[in-house]
Amino acid sequence: MPSLPAWLRTPPPMLGLHVDQHRVTAVHVERDGGMPVIRAVGTSPLPAGAVVPSLTAANVIQRDVLVAAIRQAVDQTGVRTRRVALAIPDTAGKVSLLPFETLPANARDLDQLVRLQLRKTMPFAVEEAQVAWTRGGTLGATTTLVVTAMRRDLVEEYEGACAAAGLHAGTVDLATFNVVNLALLGGASDAVGQGDVLLVHVTPGYASIAVLREGALIFFRTRPADAAEPVADVVHQTRMFYEDRLAGQGFARVLLVAGQDLDDRDALARNLGQLFEAAVTPLSLQGLATFGDRLSPSEGLVGQIAAPAGLVLREGALT
Repeated sequence: MPSLPAWLRTPPPMLGLHVDQHRVTAVHVERDGGMPVIRAVGTSPLPAGAVVPSLTAANVIQRDVLVAAIRQAVDQTGVRTRRVALAIPDTAGKVSLLPFETLPANARDLDQLVRLQLRKTMPFAVEEAQVAWTRGGTLGATTTLVVTAMRRDLVEEYEGACAAAGLHAGTVDLATFNVVNLALLGGASDAVGQGDVLLVHVTPGYASIAVLREGALIFFRTRPADAAEPVADVVHQTRMFYEDRLAGQGFARVLLVAGQDLDDRDALARNLGQLFEAAVTPLSLQGLATFGDRLSPSEGLVGQIAAPAGLVLREGALT
């Protein structure tokens, strides 16, 4: 399909928003023909219970509180726009990695096959869900589809809060997927032929673990913060699964991505390094975007904005 003339294309959003159960973060990404610039960041804390991510129950409990927090975070960036790319908690959606030896060529048949597989594990009716998928990695003759499903009415809760704050959420996606996108844009796929990449994304509400092979997702797991197992134990289980079931031969890179709310970042990094016998590195935006004069790209700040910034930069790359 030929590309559209520039004057017919929809410009990518310049505002990324991340709604989590503890805070709202807004990121203004400015484009002016060259490298994108992270021009401003706004953040507004949320009281406990205002947003409660869930697969099967209402997520936005105190709508007025969330709307006010969105407005406050966006106002801090100083940008005036209606279009926003929205990242929401991983625990609000169900991620499944479905293996297939063959895939239907027809998109309708593929949709029916994916939904048929989801019915076996979904905690709600597939007919009530918004479902999206993309190709993951291959293991031998098996192709993996990375499938995300979320109840349609719960997606509308987040979209509705944005609308009440004067914004249009044209794109809605899970947070860690866009941290992964940011890692890939930043060169996480450069490890091809050298080993796989492990990404650990930690927030106050959950931790998500992703394994990338040759730039494709082959493993994904999310652990709520109130789970009995600590993050280190979940990562250890991931290593065993990786070696036994994914023919893992070691990681070329281990990325730890965490915002400013994580107090034990150094201890977690040491544990990860010892477990995988690899240097643990933070995510970097070097080569992807620069920062405005008033921002210092600390590890905590990059971790805080990784999801919304990754979503905005991804949308820009697709335009």
